Parts: sequence; C-alpha cells; structure tokens
Amino acid sequence: MEVDKMDENEWKYHGEGNKSLVVSHVEHSQVLRFLKYPAEDPGNSHKAAKEAFGHLQNIVDFSKNVMKPFLGENYVHHGEVVHLPLDFVRQLSLKVEQERPESRCDKVMDIFSGYALCLPNLTKLQTCHFSESGPPLCIEIKPKCGFLPFSSHVTKDVKHRVCRFCMHQHLKLANGKWKRMSRYCPLDLFSGNKQRMSFALKNLLQEAQNNLKIFKNGELIYGCKDDKDCLQDLNELTQHLKPYFFPANGLIHGPHCTRTVINELINVITTALLSNSGTCRTGEIRKVHISEGRAHCDASHFHRDILRKGHCGLPKDCVLSKILQAQMLDNVDIEGLHPLYNRVEQYLGEFPKERVKLQIDGPYNENCFEKLRNSQSEDDGTVDTAVRKVQQYRVAMTAKDCSIMIALSPCPDDELPEPNLVIQTSKSRLIYSVSILDLDPKPYENIPHQYKLDGQIVNFYLKSTQAKQDPPTPTLFMDSEDCTLVLHSV
Repeated sequence: MEVDKMDENEWKYHGEGNKSLVVSHVEHSQVLRFLKYPAEDPGNSHKAAKEAFGHLQNIVDFSKNVMKPFLGENYVHHGEVVHLPLDFVRQLSLKVEQERPESRCDKVMDIFSGYALCLPNLTKLQTCHFSESGPPLCIEIKPKCGFLPFSSHVTKDVKHRVCRFCMHQHLKLANGKWKRMSRYCPLDLFSGNKQRMSFALKNLLQEAQNNLKIFKNGELIYGCKDDKDCLQDLNELTQHLKPYFFPANGLIHGPHCTRTVINELINVITTALLSNSGTCRTGEIRKVHISEGRAHCDASHFHRDILRKGHCGLPKDCVLSKILQAQMLDNVDIEGLHPLYNRVEQYLGEFPKERVKLQIDGPYNENCFEKLRNSQSEDDGTVDTAVRKVQQYRVAMTAKDCSIMIALSPCPDDELPEPNLVIQTSKSRLIYSVSILDLDPKPYENIPHQYKLDGQIVNFYLKSTQAKQDPPTPTLFMDSEDCTLVLHSV
C-alpha cells in the first residue's frame, strides 16, 4: 500500500461494529479498519486518537501472538497498523458518512490520528493464486459458544443443560433486540454430526440475526446490515447462488429450486467447516469429542432420536475444533472467574504499578501464549494464578465471539488446484478458503458486566420458561431425514 498516493474514491464503505468502521478497496483485496469514538465529545476523541496506535497495535499483537497459536496459522490474518495522510482520512470519512446506518452514527470515525488497521478482505478468496472465474461468494458465520459449562462453580443447574445462546434469545426478544427467536443452537453446529450441523445452518438461514451473512463480490446480499435492517429472502438468495452450484442454467427450476440450491449451500458450508484447508489428508483425521452431557442443549429443537448411527466429533484441525478448544479455556465459568477478578482488582488497588508487570493491558507478546497454554487448572490462591485465569477467560471470550469467513469461487476448468482447496458439489467445483475474523482482546474491565449479564440471562430464562410455554415458531423441517425447508415471507 502506497500511503502517499491514497485516493478516497478507491475505497468504499464495508461495514462497522460498535468500536470500528471498515472500508474496502474497490479493486484490491484489502480493507482498512478505523477506530470510532463518541460523537458528542470531540475533545475526548482527540485524546483517544493519541492512543489509537497503541490500541490498534495491541489488536495486531493479540491476534498474532495469542489467537493465531491457539487457532492455527492458516485461519488467522492479523494485518498491520498503517499511518495514513489525514487529508485522505477526512475525505474518506465524509464519503462514507451517507452510507452508514443511522443507529451507528452516535459514534464517529477517528479522523485525528491517521492510524488504521490494514487487513486482507476476507470476503474474497484467500487460498491461492488462481484466477477467479466469477464474483467470489462469502459466508460469514458467528457460531458463538459451542459447549455447556462444566465448572463446579456454576450455581444454576440450567446452565449445565441449556446453552448461553438459547437462553439469551429469550432476553433479546423481550428487549426488542430481535423480532423473532432464533432456533439456531451452537451446540448443534459444533457437534460434528452432519445432520445436526445441517439443522443448525438451516435455522441460521431462516433467522440470521447477526450470526450469518452472505456476501457476493464483497457486497452483502443476505443477513442483517444492522440490528433493524435485514436482507432475508431465500428465493432471492437462490437466484444469487444458482450459478455457483448449477452453472449450466436451466438444469434446475420449479418449486423445488430454492430447497435444492439451499441444500447445496449447506453441504458446502458443512464440508468447509469440517475440513482443514491447510493440511487435511485422507486417513489422518482425528476426532475431538466432548462428553454427551456437554454436547447437547436441552433447548435445541433437534430431536436426538432421529440421529443416524455413526461417530460424532470434530476433525482435530478443522476450524470449529480450533475455535472450540480456545473457547474451553473458560474452564471455571464467569461465576468462578468473578472472585478471581476481584482478587486481581484488590491487588491492583494496593499496588497499581503492578498492572504493567502483570500485562493486564498488554503488550501481547509471544510469552503470553506460553503462559496461557501452560496455566495450571487448580487455583493456588496467588495473584499470578488469578491473572492467568482472567487472561484465559478473555481468550475464550474472543473465541466465543469470533466470526468464520468461508470464501468460495468457481474453479475454472483449466485449473488443477490441490484437492484440499476444492469442494466438489453435485454439478460444480469450488475453490475455497476459511478464515477467522473478529479476534480483538476482550476488555478486562468488562468482566463485572459479563458476570451481571450472565445472571440476568439465566434468571430471565428461568422466569420466562416457567411462566408460559414458548410461543410456536415456524419449523424448518419435519422430523425426517430429508430436512425439508419451510419458507416464510419476510
């Protein structure tokens, strides 16, 4: 990137979250991520901008030195911090302002520091050096937590039976976050059983919320642009997808077209999630199992009695397995962690200068990974152990909130890529890559909020499920093996 030749017209609005705004290059597979600050306090924005470099460098170091060793070299792209001309940044801010969702405009893009994070555009294919024969397709999945807590510190038995995501749906519906409840359960997706995974993905497609998005050539074509702005029409999505799975136009049509194309999409996603696109070799797949008691959520709508016989579990090096193993660093649950956090806080209250030595806020160097990986499971009552447990929890929380990016592109007939880079469908070949996004360190100061929220979620779930039966929701498929898709207008 030649920073002295930056032109705002070569960049376009890509998306944003609570803390950052992203623009993408119109030609090259690059994005720039800028920090955001509250709009009502410009003075604070100036002050925060001075800290922008350190903030962004911490994100890079955390992704590179902590999350990449846990999740794998092939899946994590940590990017680099770049310093851009302020005039370019200000012109770019004016250009993208009109495209931003109104609900996000309470914060403004950092136009004072000139620092941004440069990353590959993960909606584009990252796998190799093959020519794309059509616009790339990308499926973004935010899988959430894939296991039930097993800690003895858990005080409410329901947490051992119902997953956090399914319980949280009740509170989100009551608060008006979403209009309908999702039937997706993360434990079905992380099961490694293709029936359960297909069920989970069909539920994500029916009620995507912010857990599923589909991009075509970098543009969002399905999912939610923002909490209230959803693009969900499966029939329209089918028209976008049809050329990828059935390139000979006219081979599939009629009332079963949508169901057939969506099933092809789900099969491709499942294959990508269970594959190791870097080093997968036939005969070398080892499965990662978690006990049945922690592998099924009582709130899941999938009926266990229709499971076909067969082995369950995730291939050892697939993306879901890597994420799950990082999530399970949370081995004491927030209820067991909160007293450890208080121990650290009490110590820092007495010795505030120790905050730097304990690396509470970074730097996230290579030693961090070794400390977290080798952390003993038993609490010996020391501050060092408490800090390691807190940091392990923060890594687990990052893994629980990350996104998986599956990029696909039709494989040209004259290309002969490695077999582990291609997914064969019934009528086409697709080159694919799998990446993991959203790997920022979770704020240390957010732990008390997480503890409070956990209690609210559990108590509201118990109250709402005891007070009344759940309202009927549209079913995606009957209890049979063909998993018929039921469409509804949006």
